[in-house]
Amino acid sequence: MPRHAEAEIPSQEVTLVRAFRQIKQDYRFTKEHELCLSEMRKIMEENAGVVMNTLNAWMLGNRETAKFSADSARKAHVFSSQRQWFSDLFMGTYEQSFYDKLIAIGRVHVRFKVNPHLMSRAINVMRNTGIGILSSTDDPKDVMTNRIIALSKILDISLDVINTTYFEEELRLYSPVYRVKSGLIDFSEKFSQTMNFVLIFVLIGLTVAVVCLFALDIRELITGAVHVGEGIISALGSMLMLWVMIELMNTEIDHLKGGKIHISVFVGVALVTTIRELMIATLRHEQATTIYYLVASILVVGFIYWLVTKTESKTQ
Repeated sequence: MPRHAEAEIPSQEVTLVRAFRQIKQDYRFTKEHELCLSEMRKIMEENAGVVMNTLNAWMLGNRETAKFSADSARKAHVFSSQRQWFSDLFMGTYEQSFYDKLIAIGRVHVRFKVNPHLMSRAINVMRNTGIGILSSTDDPKDVMTNRIIALSKILDISLDVINTTYFEEELRLYSPVYRVKSGLIDFSEKFSQTMNFVLIFVLIGLTVAVVCLFALDIRELITGAVHVGEGIISALGSMLMLWVMIELMNTEIDHLKGGKIHISVFVGVALVTTIRELMIATLRHEQATTIYYLVASILVVGFIYWLVTKTESKTQ
């Protein structure tokens, strides 16, 4: 890239950071494709040697790639890394960790100045060899076709992410604005990850506290320290709070894996909290207006919860 290209890059076009979820949506990569790749794992593991031998033969026969195999230790490392990456293509789960590995591969290629078209050629070799393996099976035509499509999609996605890293590194090199922006994004991502881990530990602590509260309510109920009705209501309220904490934990874990944040979980928290307040108010014989207010709140929040869950189910 020439140095004057810096001035030709519009500021709105230098944002290369994309959510892996969005990339999969762009390629129409669905759960069915993930399942299809997972089902291919056995046959591809059995024929991994064929694919790797074909790829390695091409690398050794190409002048540009052969130089990376001149050193025996590096050659062994490269071939081993390729085998591991090929195996990961059929693991059946493709979340943020898979995306991060592709980014890492791209950055290694950039560091060793591997020409991007060589990666495209390597993907082409793997695709052709993989299609040949799938075509030699006795599977029905529709199954074979779906498997070939799934294989092509995951290879195209991998190539897309890896090649994006090349372009990102070029922008980082020649655009001061992008270097600052990229550094800010990197810092923000690390800070966000740190806060997510802090949130996980806080949720764990609060969950343990709710479990202790629930155990205390059960003990008081068994020992007769409180009235039976009061003890049951109190224990049920603690159990609802425990359910809320578990849902929040699951949502945060799914978010760390690259999943969507479901707003319905937070509306559900509000709904459960309001129900618990109603139970406590009833137990304390609060004024009728307070009870009516809480009942109305439950109806409104419940309706909102129904709308949100219905909307989320349509977008999945």
